[in-house]
Amino acid sequence: QLQLVESGGGLVQPGGSLRLSCAASGFTLENYAIGWFRQAPGKERERVSCISITGGNTNYHDFVKGRFTISRDNAKNTVYLQMNSLKSEDTGIYYCAAGPTYGACLGFFGSMAYWGQGTQVTVSS
Repeated sequence: QLQLVESGGGLVQPGGSLRLSCAASGFTLENYAIGWFRQAPGKERERVSCISITGGNTNYHDFVKGRFTISRDNAKNTVYLQMNSLKSEDTGIYYCAAGPTYGACLGFFGSMAYWGQGTQVTVSS
């Protein structure tokens, strides 16, 4: 069974940090560009960050630049999202997704081939 599984979410105070992980089973992540997306209650899903197949290219939405870092460890078949200086507006369900190219990650969400079930991140005092 091909699937992505996110972990690492939870409740954190404003200014705190979390590291999300995205692990693959049934396929090899090193053949895919990976993106992190999030969806807040009552809002549309939005792209947070993308990383290319080699890891040489990364992209961040303006609202997380300088605070979040995406990385990948192909040996562990895992991609990470380090989130620092968290704000209440970062609250939402975070999803990882695998796509055939970096361009697919930056484009139409439907271009992503596999999606995880999501992990809840809540930033609140």
